[in-house]
Amino acid sequence: MNQAEIRKLIPALRVAMTPKKRRFSNPRGPEGRLFKMRTTVNELIKNERMEVNYNRADEARGYAERLISEAIRYGDCHRPTMELADFWLPEKQNVHKLFKVLVPRFKDSEISYTRVHKAPHVYPSTLFDKVVLELRGNPFPPLEKLTTKRNWIHNILLEEAHREYLEKKYKQEGEEEEEVQ
Repeated sequence: MNQAEIRKLIPALRVAMTPKKRRFSNPRGPEGRLFKMRTTVNELIKNERMEVNYNRADEARGYAERLISEAIRYGDCHRPTMELADFWLPEKQNVHKLFKVLVPRFKDSEISYTRVHKAPHVYPSTLFDKVVLELRGNPFPPLEKLTTKRNWIHNILLEEAHREYLEKKYKQEGEEEEEVQ
């Protein structure tokens, strides 16, 4: 079986994964690193929003996306999917939440199931960038604050130029009407 045929067996994720090696140091080695990822994915499913370091969030996002997509694709009656959910979600109420709350929410979704927002850098702090990792459609207020662009300098200048243009136009039209009369 060549690689092209293998790719058809596994559905593609809806997020771009960074193809670089991450260096997560852990005293327990790879097992400890996997335990941290498990904890992060479990907390994401449980709370639907969390603040973590960028590298950890980026990797956990891929695992959460895969878990949700497998749950949507196969459902809770598929033994390998249940084993996957039992591994990534040690708290059993989160397994229930995955299949009864998140799968119906995301089953018709065309975009990724998670979203990453940069968190503000607080000085002095660690060198690691903090991000907010969240599930789409969560019950919390949105993080993206729509900024008004009305007070940007080029918008002010364009608005003023438009106002002056209209004044000239109305003044010329008024003079033409006076000449006609």
